[in-house]
Amino acid sequence: MKGLLGIKLGMTQIFDEMGGVTPVTIVQAGPCFVAQVKTKESDGYEAIQIGFGEVKERRLTQGQKGHLGLLKTDKKHLRRKSSSGIPAVRHLREFRTGNAAEYQVGQTLTVEQFEEGDRVDVTGKTKGRGFAGTVKRYGFGGGVRTHGQSDRHRAPGSIGAASGTGHVFKGKRMPGHYGNVRHTEQNLEVVRIDVENNLIAIKGAIPGTKGDLVIIRDSAKS
Repeated sequence: MKGLLGIKLGMTQIFDEMGGVTPVTIVQAGPCFVAQVKTKESDGYEAIQIGFGEVKERRLTQGQKGHLGLLKTDKKHLRRKSSSGIPAVRHLREFRTGNAAEYQVGQTLTVEQFEEGDRVDVTGKTKGRGFAGTVKRYGFGGGVRTHGQSDRHRAPGSIGAASGTGHVFKGKRMPGHYGNVRHTEQNLEVVRIDVENNLIAIKGAIPGTKGDLVIIRDSAKS
């Protein structure tokens, strides 16, 4: 299993030796830390939980600190959470894997696990566009511009039958909230990796805007 959390930095271009241009998205991926290892014996399935995005400890709740092993000594009750070597992190995500036993709590994961040419799936949250009409939301063509129509250019038109069914079918494409949903771009290509700066260049566009959290994992369809 290959998987990382990262921050989308934006898009740029990469030129090859022949002058060809490849549009890529740059992601600041990792370093990530294994916060929990789940096995069939303890949890009924195999997975690992990784954390990303170091923050100050005061920004975490007591429950989050306890989960990461950051609770300090309580002199009154003399209790202490065993330290796991994990820093305070903002984001925690779980990855299913069939070899969870190969990971250890506190292990660091970096972009070194990926190679140029690998195929990955990238999950993120799309840009929110608010309330949108059918032309912008679904690409409707709109109405005619002639024959006296002055205010129906971008209207969806008829939405249902009058006497046959007498109602509008569920799932009809109508104006409404557009964007701000979880989306996965599949089977993207890793073009370049910068191990020193924890950067990974992925061919094409990925969900979200600059600064958004994205999840990179092995492609399910490669």
